[in-house]
Amino acid sequence: MIKGFRKFFIYFTVLLIGSISLLIVVAGSTCYVHTDPVQMNSIVQTVKENWDDPGSFDKYDFGMDILVLNSNNDILYSSSDKIFANIRVPMDAIREGMLTLNVNDGESYMGTVICPNPAEIAISSTMRRLRLATVLIIIVMLISYVVFLYFINRKVVKPFNRMKDFAGLVARGELDEPLLMDRGNIFGAFTESFDIMREELKASRQREIELKLKEKELVASLSHDLKTPVTGIRAICGVLSVKVQDEYVKAKIENIEQKTEEINTLLNDLLSSALDDLGEMNVNLTEETSAVLGKLVEEHDIRSRVNTEEIPECILKIDRNRMSQVIGNIISNSYKYADTAIDISYSFSGTFLEMKIRDHGEGVDPEEISFLTNKFYRGRKNTSGKEGSGLGLYISGELMKKMNGQLICITDPDGFEVMLKIPLA
Repeated sequence: MIKGFRKFFIYFTVLLIGSISLLIVVAGSTCYVHTDPVQMNSIVQTVKENWDDPGSFDKYDFGMDILVLNSNNDILYSSSDKIFANIRVPMDAIREGMLTLNVNDGESYMGTVICPNPAEIAISSTMRRLRLATVLIIIVMLISYVVFLYFINRKVVKPFNRMKDFAGLVARGELDEPLLMDRGNIFGAFTESFDIMREELKASRQREIELKLKEKELVASLSHDLKTPVTGIRAICGVLSVKVQDEYVKAKIENIEQKTEEINTLLNDLLSSALDDLGEMNVNLTEETSAVLGKLVEEHDIRSRVNTEEIPECILKIDRNRMSQVIGNIISNSYKYADTAIDISYSFSGTFLEMKIRDHGEGVDPEEISFLTNKFYRGRKNTSGKEGSGLGLYISGELMKKMNGQLICITDPDGFEVMLKIPLA
């Protein structure tokens, strides 16, 4: 490409020098032409000798065109009507820069011979050549300019636009489209490097995705593996609480069981989050009677502080295990952050059974409501010094969506409420 520009520069330089040289040569070819007195006298003498027979002038070679006027300025002979078209009297010829020669017979004035000035003819011819040379040079310059513009558009503008579009694709993260290589343009040396950069970015992104996937798989695996010893601890606590009679020891066992339940909830959150990122937080919808909700509440009410209304009889379309996870997360959060009694009520709303779970703590700030179901978000009230990942309500909300339901958070001065819209079968 640089060689192409160098060739164009040399070409234009040669063209410019050649054009100037041509004009100088053409202008310099004009030389001053002197009037030949002998020739002029010969013309006058020939005209004088044949004055009475003007038609005979055609047989003579005067070496130039002539116009012969008599003493009354009548035209006796004209070798060129075009050259002498505006000549009527000798004064007209003088104004046109022509030569006027008087024809005399002794003392008697016979007429005038008019002929073009050789110097004027030479200058006029040179001007014609200069004009022709100038027109040719302009035409060649214009053609060269058009060719140069085409060259610039093809070798610079279009490649630059391709690189600009390529940069836009890379900025948008679209790394599958390669940059076509063209070593013939000014950016040819960079094209291959840019495409290598695209391939490296694509490979780096793929490695990042694979690494994140492995991290999620590791979290899911560890969360799942940790649930086994936690379940064992819960079972041992259940056995000890039955066999041990000492009230102090029983209280400690209950405390261990409570902490174990909190750990189990966190593990469920982490496992669900990891499975969600892996695209494996699936639900398996089946038809269940509404009585299953009471059983699920009872399973997670480890402090026996839940007050529930009678559950209306109906058929629900849910995943029992996922529903258990949702209810467990909500009750666990209420115990953790509010530490009050929990009231549960039920009502029908269209094609949903609404299950309202309310505690009587301080609640949350109204402006935080819309953020509570965001991943890793924790409210500002009552969270200081308390364990939590900010995943519970997020996971519960996602599970409700997958079951074609909805989770809605409500806060007021009387406490905090989570409403579950459970789809009817």
